[in-house]
Amino acid sequence: MEKSVLSVLNGYPQPLIDQVRQLIDQGKLGERLRQRYPQTHDIRTDRALYDHVQALKARYMRSAPPLSKVVFDGTLRLTQQALGTHTRISRVQGGQLKAKREIRIARLFRLAPEPMLAMIVVHELAHLKEREHDSAFYALCQHMLPDYHQLEFDTRLYLIDQDLQAQTTPTTQPGSEPEPASSL
Repeated sequence: MEKSVLSVLNGYPQPLIDQVRQLIDQGKLGERLRQRYPQTHDIRTDRALYDHVQALKARYMRSAPPLSKVVFDGTLRLTQQALGTHTRISRVQGGQLKAKREIRIARLFRLAPEPMLAMIVVHELAHLKEREHDSAFYALCQHMLPDYHQLEFDTRLYLIDQDLQAQTTPTTQPGSEPEPASSL
């Protein structure tokens, strides 16, 4: 196992990282996550995601600026640790400065367990009020999602598991056929 797979756990205590490494070595990380989070969500479209985010925003952040767009984004690079982004686009229109705010969630969360999608959404919503990852930011995240810190950690484990699965899944070149399994 490459050390880079565990890089999403940088900053966590070494004994905890060792426990994760042990689960990986035993081939039990994915199984453990599926036991804890057996079901995915049914938010599959950008429209459903937008409605979901707007409902959370209306419940917890009524005074936050409006969102113009919320989408699943296949271009977010997980290697840059961008699971979601929030952007503010300012334009001058008719002599007035107009700001649009967008939230983009990494496409892999379309099939993730619901609590992990909720963690990413809450994280990006919190950035509407708090720009920095400081105590006020995390307090707001926990207000919206009381088990935020556990879900953030479990989401990191989910990313490790996804990365390990991608490393072990054979890929075929376009136009080529996978080799048939040999029979004994």
